[in-house]
Amino acid sequence: MVRARMSTWIVTAPLIVGTWCAISAPAAMAAEAQAQQEVAPGEAIPMSNAVRAVGIALAAAVTMAGAAMATARVQAAVGAGGTGVLAEKPELFTTIIILIAIPETLVILGFVLAYVLVGLI
Repeated sequence: MVRARMSTWIVTAPLIVGTWCAISAPAAMAAEAQAQQEVAPGEAIPMSNAVRAVGIALAAAVTMAGAAMATARVQAAVGAGGTGVLAEKPELFTTIIILIAIPETLVILGFVLAYVLVGLI
C-alpha cells in the first residue's frame, strides 16, 4: 500500500511543481519587469534577473527529469507484466504495446512544460 502511494507521488509531484511554476512564473516576471529598467547591451545583468533565470531553468529540469523517471517506473511495471501476458496470450500484443505507449504522454507533457518554462527565461 505504501509503495502504491509512493508511486503515485513520483508520478504526480513533478507535474504539479512544473504546472505551478509555469502558471506563477509569468505573473512574477511581469511584476518584476515593471519594477526594473531595461539593461543596455554590455551592462551587467541585475542579480534578481540571474536568480530568476536559474530558478526557472531548475524548475524546467526538475519537471523534465521527474516526468522521465515516473514514465520509466510505470513502463517497467507494465513491461514486466506485459511480458508475462504475452507468453500466455500472444494475441494481446497490440494491447500491451498501447499500454506501454500511454505513459509516454507523461514525458511529452513534462517536455512541453519544460519548454514553456525555458521560453520564459
